[in-house]
Amino acid sequence: QVQLMESGGGSVQAGGSLRLSCVALGDTSRTRCMTWFRQTQDQEREGVAAINPGPDDTFYADSVKGRFTISHDDAKNTLYLQMNDLKPEDTAMYYCAASDAYCIVANSRSRHFDSWGQGTQVTVSS
Repeated sequence: QVQLMESGGGSVQAGGSLRLSCVALGDTSRTRCMTWFRQTQDQEREGVAAINPGPDDTFYADSVKGRFTISHDDAKNTLYLQMNDLKPEDTAMYYCAASDAYCIVANSRSRHFDSWGQGTQVTVSS
C-alpha cells in the first residue's frame, strides 16, 4: 500500500498563495490517479483537483478552476497543488489520495481511493 504525506499548509490572507506537497512512499506502480480533497467540519469531503500522472490528464472543480494547479513529479513521487488567489472559502483540511483506477473528474467517490494522507490545514483570512 502507498503511504502519503502532505505538507505545505498554513495561514494566508485572501489573495495569497500556497503550494501543497504530497510525497508517496512504497509501491506506487499501480497508482493511476491522485487527487487533492478538502473537507471542513460543515461540508462533505470534495475532490478539488485530480491528475492521472501517466497521461498527465488533469481535472478541476469549478470552484478552483483557474486558481489551482495540480502537478506530479514522477522522479520524486510527489504530488503538488499550487493554490493562487486564495479565498476564505478555500479554508479546509486538504488531503491527498491515490487510486489504482484512472480518474475522469476531480471529485471521484472517496471509496475509489486506497491510500490517504493525514491532511494539512489551509486557513485563508479575509
